[in-house]
Amino acid sequence: MVRKLTETYYVSPQITPEAMAQLAEQGFSDVICNRPDIENGPELQHDLMQKAAEAAGLIYHFHPLVSQTLMLTDNVARQKELASSAKGKVLAYCASGTRCTYVWALGQVGEMPANDIIDTAAQAGYDLNPLRPMLV
Repeated sequence: MVRKLTETYYVSPQITPEAMAQLAEQGFSDVICNRPDIENGPELQHDLMQKAAEAAGLIYHFHPLVSQTLMLTDNVARQKELASSAKGKVLAYCASGTRCTYVWALGQVGEMPANDIIDTAAQAGYDLNPLRPMLV
């Protein structure tokens, strides 16, 4: 289930290789995988997902995040750069979409008020209230 955060940034739980063609048809240009391979079986490893994305004409970025690395400044900056450099809509995915939403939210600090960041995520079904102190 793809959830919209902005006009160009969407998040989702784990997708399948078969979903790549549908994403291309829906106007996505890039896919960001925030899920480490260790969390997936062989059929969802990033190299296979990348092949499926490229076959569908998508640009694939492997940017695995775990709770210990999610909030590191370099990782937030990299996610923001990947999303902002895309030529179209971006889908970021992980196990539930939460990591993708958290890293997006941290990248909005200083650009959006904390309440707007939290409200945007809530409209997509993600609770960012635990992050509030980090979003001001």
